[in-house]
Amino acid sequence: MVRTLIHTSLVLGALALVPLRLSAAEPTNAEVAGNKLEKKGDAEEKASNVDKARADKMEKKGKAKKAEGKATDDKAEQADGEHMKKKGNAKMKAAETRGDAAQQMKKSGNEAETAGVKEKKAEEKAK
Repeated sequence: MVRTLIHTSLVLGALALVPLRLSAAEPTNAEVAGNKLEKKGDAEEKASNVDKARADKMEKKGKAKKAEGKATDDKAEQADGEHMKKKGNAKMKAAETRGDAAQQMKKSGNEAETAGVKEKKAEEKAK
């Protein structure tokens, strides 16, 4: 049993010394830049989704406030609700535009990364 344990530890120790990636090349600059752009696009898209949720909430609150103002015949509250509704709508459009830009950023990052992978494959093939 001790002999098996020693033998196993020697084999595992030898395997631990072997590098995991023998022929893997360093990522190219295009790959690194593409990955960064993709991550930035993901972050922008998440932030855009948060903004959309907030804008939707503001728009609904404005509608409710406007309806309440109509019901109580309070012109100031009705105007405030209309203003809040319009502001929420504007923020929603801005968030959608930001989301579209984020998706384009992710797409550009993916294309740059693909170009880097092709470049690396061409270099490896040339060797």
